[in-house]
Amino acid sequence: MQKRNAWLGLVLLALMLGAGGRALWLWLDTPVERVSVRGDWDYANADYLRGQLAPLVRDTRWLSVDLAELRRAALEIGWVKEVRVSRQWPDALAFELVEQTPVTRWNDDQLLNAEGAPFVFAPLAAPDGLPDLAGPEGSSKEVLAYYRTLDKRLGTLDLALDQLRLEPRGAWRLQLDDGAWIMLGRRQHDARLARLMASWQHELERYAGAIRYIDLRYPNGVAVAWHGDSPKADDAETDDSP
Repeated sequence: MQKRNAWLGLVLLALMLGAGGRALWLWLDTPVERVSVRGDWDYANADYLRGQLAPLVRDTRWLSVDLAELRRAALEIGWVKEVRVSRQWPDALAFELVEQTPVTRWNDDQLLNAEGAPFVFAPLAAPDGLPDLAGPEGSSKEVLAYYRTLDKRLGTLDLALDQLRLEPRGAWRLQLDDGAWIMLGRRQHDARLARLMASWQHELERYAGAIRYIDLRYPNGVAVAWHGDSPKADDAETDDSP
């Protein structure tokens, strides 16, 4: 009988502890009333980030909110590169955000970070002075890597890149900061670039301001169009012809 009473007492104690724990949980699991945002930002600002975070925390409760899911959702905000989320007693959530650092524009409505990952900058404005890159979907890392290669090589001639385009069929074209376009094409990029650099050093540099575009898609030499020339169709005998 004593043993049975002991077991009964343990069951009652467990039920009381469970009920007490449940009551404590309900007492602590209050609606989230405050959101704090921390971080150092050069492009975004706290008001913008709070506005982006507000829909994510709407109707959430302090204890039952899934912090991992909240972090994943916050990473979808365009300017956010990394997120840490924590609870603050008694009813607040704290977001520590690491900002994206843009290095180039991408396809007009996006920017690229240093790893070549695209992100949307709207509704904020894109920073001024960034190079303008473009290419098919999924090619951002390839285009950024080639931009860096070209920028380094052309920099030895004191030439700066303003735009770089990878066309859907695989052809490259680039624009210098003086407005001149260079048609690099789909094939033999290293050989064509070497030909450009040699031609620039030997002859073209003195006429830089008059050049409209340079076409390297020929078996030998380069074709140059000057400002004031009438546009003409591509030559069918280029190396990039089908």
